[in-house]
Amino acid sequence: MRCRTILPAALATLALSAPALAGTLPQPSPNRAYMDTTCSPCRDFYQFTNGAWLATAEIPPSYSNIGAGREMADRNQEALRSVLERVSAGAAGQPDATIRKLGHFYGLLMDSARADREGAAPLREPLARIAAIRTQADLQRELARLSVSGVGAGPWGGGGLPFRFGAEPDPTSSRDMIAQFTQGGLGLPDRDYYFRDDEKSKKLRADYVTFMTNMFVLVGDAPEAAARKASAVFALETALADSCLSPVQMRDPKALVHKMTVRELGRLAPGFDWPAYLTGVGLPALASPGTIVDVAVPGFVQRAVRLLNDEPLDTWRAYLEWNVVRSRAVWCGQKFFEEAFAFQAKMVGSRAPQPRWKRAATVCDGMMGEALGQAFVEENFPASSKARMLQMVDNLQGALRERIASRPWMGAATKKQATRKLDTVLKKIGYPDRWRDYSGLAIDPALSVVTNLDRATEFQRRYELSMIGKPVDRSLWFMSPPTVNAYYNPTFNEIVFPAGILMPPQFDPRADEAVNYGAIGMVIGHELTHGFDDQGQQYDAEGNLKDWWTPEDATRFSALADQVVRQYDAYVAVDTLHLNGKLTLGENIADLGGLTIAFHAWKRSLGGKPAPVIDGFTGEQRFFLGFAQGWRRKFRPEMLRTQVLSDPHSTAYWRVNGPLSNMEEFRNAFGCKAGDAMVRGESIVIW
Repeated sequence: MRCRTILPAALATLALSAPALAGTLPQPSPNRAYMDTTCSPCRDFYQFTNGAWLATAEIPPSYSNIGAGREMADRNQEALRSVLERVSAGAAGQPDATIRKLGHFYGLLMDSARADREGAAPLREPLARIAAIRTQADLQRELARLSVSGVGAGPWGGGGLPFRFGAEPDPTSSRDMIAQFTQGGLGLPDRDYYFRDDEKSKKLRADYVTFMTNMFVLVGDAPEAAARKASAVFALETALADSCLSPVQMRDPKALVHKMTVRELGRLAPGFDWPAYLTGVGLPALASPGTIVDVAVPGFVQRAVRLLNDEPLDTWRAYLEWNVVRSRAVWCGQKFFEEAFAFQAKMVGSRAPQPRWKRAATVCDGMMGEALGQAFVEENFPASSKARMLQMVDNLQGALRERIASRPWMGAATKKQATRKLDTVLKKIGYPDRWRDYSGLAIDPALSVVTNLDRATEFQRRYELSMIGKPVDRSLWFMSPPTVNAYYNPTFNEIVFPAGILMPPQFDPRADEAVNYGAIGMVIGHELTHGFDDQGQQYDAEGNLKDWWTPEDATRFSALADQVVRQYDAYVAVDTLHLNGKLTLGENIADLGGLTIAFHAWKRSLGGKPAPVIDGFTGEQRFFLGFAQGWRRKFRPEMLRTQVLSDPHSTAYWRVNGPLSNMEEFRNAFGCKAGDAMVRGESIVIW
């Protein structure tokens, strides 16, 4: 994973114990019970490695998928639950302010009876404020207010309607934080959902309008009025989507940089009081006409402002009302939650909702993630695991350094710059060196859960916005410690591995090095490779968008990347739906490069000695088995479709078989020959 726009990382200080996970861990992989040995590894390695598990595993009704990652996340959540229930039970008498806030917050989220009693009452104030909009000036003031509240926040941070507004490192001067305006304001995952012409997409759009209608009825509208509002909101969102860049276009970082002054922004999109907006979000210093901002998608901002001036205020009131309801109503009682879940189920295929405690724990992790994370780390991520991870990262870094030096398609000048970038990568393992402070967050158990959720969200937004105009703080983390994920951030030139992913089976202290290098080593290599994929290679060692490749090397790299696009375009993910090779290009390059680097790093770790045969598998075979079992997944068809249409990652099946089909090291390990399904006729080797 990668990030560009700054995410409001969770703040925290907490020193509590979470329950240890001993006794609940899976057996060290490779696990023979998961394997289908009737299938040749050279025909379908994913099936060979995971086929028996796929045949017997059942997806729980509340999940859209299961697998190794979900099992890790569930164990982590159980650890967090123990902390949250303990601090909630004793919150009133807790002397530590952060623990007290965390306990009260979880208790409010868990109080379903109170939520049912209050219903939509906590939404009355913001909805009344929206209903009182009478002029363009009123509308623009409310847009600024909602931006600070986090309404309209996208999945990668920021907030605001109809455009998103947030902080980002200056793309051409990455040590400084500036303001960014970009596209947003859509209720469906991305712009293509509004325009695909297949029957399933048409049905999903109709279901979305029905969902809006039902929610408007729940907040008090008559059915006819609710239907009119929903129709108007959908038409407005469609108009906004029409000026959005596609997910593939959004992958080009240079196409998303348009630095200009606030005065120039006013000329680009006249009819909107930009200085008043910037003052309204609490940043009066930015309101100066000469202040530099980055307008990532100018066409969207222009269209949004035209729509703000041309569409009736009734339509905009309905749109803002919908966004307030959508962002909070799932905590307004069971009726609201059931409507929201019914639509979510159409997107991802879940048959039943998750338990309330899981949903509450997820919110607490999102809002106070470092507080919970400190407790999680104390019991579940010993110093020995961090030291071992750092050793592996250093070894992977060394292997990539050697791979860069040996690339025949790259010239000496570019190799020198690539090595410099690699050597300056910032490595973050497990948890932050400095925990965040929650003293500015006010949680009041006398108020509704929605009001407290508003407070927590605004606290996060103000923290993010306060970064604008200051030097970049490279100590920031954009995932909480219990998160089962990892990322590379090109503007920081950093790789980050939260403690949550450094658990079995991804990283198992009991497993031998071949298995760990195949599993977590591939993840390390994946994130390192992101610095040199089709997006990351556009950033220099300091995180600036800058051409540091010779034209000849850039051309050769692009030719190799085009081969990867064609390879993945040919893969069918579900039904007749193919992967999108352009959308998934960066992740596919990182998968291929990461696995290759991890293999060579493991070989380096042997110090020239042969790997032992264990349980009948050679070291090379255990490496690839550990990798493939780390990607053990089973999906509902609805979730697979949603992933293919909107996610830059390929599906788990092809994240295993796709890279392996290019690797000579894999063929040698399992004796695969030309003509086998797992052997591509023309292998692609980039890193």
